[in-house]
Amino acid sequence: MTLRVQILKDKFSQSLGLPFKELLPESLIKQTISDLKIKYKKRLFDPTITLWAFLSQILDSDKSCHNAVSKIIAHLAEEDVEIPSTDTSAYCQARLRLPENLLEKLFYSSAKSLEEKVTTEHSWCGRNVLVIDGSTVSMPDTVENQKEYPQPSSQKPGCGFPMAKIGVIFSLVAGVAIALCLDVMNTHDIKLARRLYSFLKPNDVLLGDRAFCAYADMVTIKKLDCDAVFRKHQSRTTTMRKGKIVGDCDKLVTWYKPRSCPKGLSKDEFDALPPSITVREIYYYIVIPGFRTQRVSLITTLLEKATYSTLAIVGLYGQRWDVELDLRHLKTTLGMDILRCKTPSMVRKEIYVFLLAYNLLRSLMWDAGTTYTTPPLRLSLQGTRQHLINFIPKLLAATSTKRLRIYRTLLKVIAHKAVPDRPARNEPRVRKRRPKIYPLMTKPRHELRKQLQTA
Repeated sequence: MTLRVQILKDKFSQSLGLPFKELLPESLIKQTISDLKIKYKKRLFDPTITLWAFLSQILDSDKSCHNAVSKIIAHLAEEDVEIPSTDTSAYCQARLRLPENLLEKLFYSSAKSLEEKVTTEHSWCGRNVLVIDGSTVSMPDTVENQKEYPQPSSQKPGCGFPMAKIGVIFSLVAGVAIALCLDVMNTHDIKLARRLYSFLKPNDVLLGDRAFCAYADMVTIKKLDCDAVFRKHQSRTTTMRKGKIVGDCDKLVTWYKPRSCPKGLSKDEFDALPPSITVREIYYYIVIPGFRTQRVSLITTLLEKATYSTLAIVGLYGQRWDVELDLRHLKTTLGMDILRCKTPSMVRKEIYVFLLAYNLLRSLMWDAGTTYTTPPLRLSLQGTRQHLINFIPKLLAATSTKRLRIYRTLLKVIAHKAVPDRPARNEPRVRKRRPKIYPLMTKPRHELRKQLQTA
């Protein structure tokens, strides 16, 4: 057993370990296991092997457990050792034994490691900018998942899938996921955001859309010695005729504490709010054909116009769309949109491994971009994943000296072709390929089966 485990560790460290040597070395996994005081028996699928197999499963286009076990067997097939069974039960039980807080801590460690690589030359006006947004994920229709993450109320029982709401903070410069929270489908974005503010560090700037622009949140962010740039919520009706003008389409305005306690705040939190705050309001027009939005009003706590010019803030908000692309990479490119696990606990573990895999790919893109002087955010995440998967067999077969040269080649091909920056690009939101003509499910499956039997 010990020999087989060591063989697998060597195989994974040669293939996955080298590209991710700084963010997810075996020493970090062991240290985290030790810090969390996790006890485990000597099995083939120990926490390290299970995590690496889980990670390679997420990175692969075929995310089945059978494919993951097949890789394990293939790694051991060329050695003179007993190969494990092709049955996926042992691997699935090993994933079940992985503590959720282990994956959570490794995810946060990967984010911190990559953030530390970002220097002031990459920052915005000397500040670190984070972007926040919310999205949804779907999961298998099981009793456990339905109980914890119910399907939308608009869907009939038995005809929908459990869905969860996620809130994520990304680094604007590196594109790495910093923090995550998870709740039921009908949770408002701002409720998720208030659980994520604890991940902000002093001097950070938080960028978000109008869903996060609330009086209490502006106050909270300022108390953390951070600043915010949000689009003004549509319910606010302030006009540019009020306030102190500091520039063209730019003024300082006073916001007053709401008269009644908003939903989501306790009475004590509401009573602790100051009677008023001063914010900066900037508005501008978009005259690009095809864009739905024609006028944008921004609210920010960055009050010093000499340090943060109007154009700089407008340009910064223009980059907020990057968070939509980051979420698309997670959900579409990596496949997190539809999860595979059948219990809430495993669903959360799966999400953390997706985020960990995403951060590891971002670290490869960062290394490739900084090594070959290409902006890391202009590199293709899908291309990075494809190159990594194709290079893994070569990394496995190479000697230690040759392996480093292959790794440098991997970075070079990742940085070879940058995705063009296409501002103001717009496309009609339509689908050309027609779906199948089968009707939508309007009754639970067991009722439809009875109809077939009686027909």
